[in-house]
Amino acid sequence: MVVGGTELLLGKGIYSVGEAARLSRVSAGRIRRWLRGYRFATRTGVGASLPVWAPEFPPIDGFLSLGFRDLLEVRFVDAFLCEGVSWPTIRKAAQRAREMFGDTHPLSTQKFKTDGRDIFAELRTRTTEPVVVELVRRQQYFNQVISPYLRGVEFSGDSPVRWWPMGLHKGVVIDPARAFGQPIVNDRGVPTAVLAEAVRVVGSVDDVAHWYEVSERSVSQAVEYEKHLAA
Repeated sequence: MVVGGTELLLGKGIYSVGEAARLSRVSAGRIRRWLRGYRFATRTGVGASLPVWAPEFPPIDGFLSLGFRDLLEVRFVDAFLCEGVSWPTIRKAAQRAREMFGDTHPLSTQKFKTDGRDIFAELRTRTTEPVVVELVRRQQYFNQVISPYLRGVEFSGDSPVRWWPMGLHKGVVIDPARAFGQPIVNDRGVPTAVLAEAVRVVGSVDDVAHWYEVSERSVSQAVEYEKHLAA
């Protein structure tokens, strides 16, 4: 998604819901519900579920848009849901973390990895969820939930600034300060989607590397990453 004409977007990354779904591997429908909230039928009428957090940007041309921090927050909410933590507990934990850290997107911060266990401990008296009790009882288990989603995330202080989705040892990076946060190869900043498509059409990693003046290794990693997203 290409957006121009405003300094608001610079250095924050910009993603359509579809792009965020592709990068996070969380469905577009779920992302919309988390950021917009939704209504649902009840026995007495209609209920409402509020947004889990406020997105970095207002709607752009009428469409929901996400920033880099939104993208990472999506991944962490999904992690807790996959571990069986309920929506009420996730909401309470996120709200408590926002209050403690003064950050609008607290789940993806370094501080949450350290203090998240204590936040769940505060909530334990209000729930009997086995997962939450286990998270509190065993620090190692809590870190097992969080650590895979922090892997490859680069921080400045407590705030995430870049995401290396294939790991820090490989050259694919999602950097909100470059290419509006699209996945690129680090050495030249060429989008991985561009390189992978060129290889698909031409059939030669060597030729594509020569045309775009990047290493063959970077082209191969771009192809590998795009295949991973498509899987």
